[in-house]
Amino acid sequence: MRPTEFSELKPAIVLGIAAHPDDLDYGAAGTMAKFAAQGAKIHYLIITDGSQGSSDYKASPNELAKTREAEQRAALKAFGSSEKNVTFLGYPDGGLEITMEIKKEVVKVIRTVRPDVVVTMDPSLLYSAERGFINHPDHRAAGQIALDAVFPLARDHLAFPQLFSQGYKPHKVKTVLLTNFERHNYYVDVSEYIDKKIAALAEHKSQISNIEDVGKMIKTWAKALGEEVGCKYAEAFMRIDVR
Repeated sequence: MRPTEFSELKPAIVLGIAAHPDDLDYGAAGTMAKFAAQGAKIHYLIITDGSQGSSDYKASPNELAKTREAEQRAALKAFGSSEKNVTFLGYPDGGLEITMEIKKEVVKVIRTVRPDVVVTMDPSLLYSAERGFINHPDHRAAGQIALDAVFPLARDHLAFPQLFSQGYKPHKVKTVLLTNFERHNYYVDVSEYIDKKIAALAEHKSQISNIEDVGKMIKTWAKALGEEVGCKYAEAFMRIDVR
């Protein structure tokens, strides 16, 4: 898909919403680093506890969840945000469902953070035969929850009236960026920030055993996207300017 003509984004506040620690850093840490360098406040909302993300038969789910939380905090710091700017909802990894209960919690965070831009995974990405990739069901659920929370639930004061009565005022998100490996209409030049993206990923030590190989892969992907729009390295998204 060819890039669409959009104005350049320079948000003041960005909220990334994902299923697991490391999801946002794979898809958007270069963009997050660029936004942070431009002065934006970057926040993450991680819905599950990440407690199934291990091939070690002896791994403790509780200890893994604690480790991955610490890794995510360190990753934010690595690309230029604050390690405090992350909320963990702690739902069980591997079984995320699209429920009104979870949407309410996400709406609460949106109305608290009040982002200009929300970054999440495109829930329509089911699989890629060419890449041999099946999208994790938690990714799809998190993306759908995020979209539903952005529109219309965070916007409408009659949605979750108890939140409104508690002082969580409605908020309209201006732009959503969806990570989707197959379709893009908006590209971000991350040439100056690709090393910060790799540094953020390097903090996810429980998930990445060889950051050198992963870093090469990340640069290969980013270079291919950059060639589509005439820069060295890029990240790409489906962009929705919410009306």
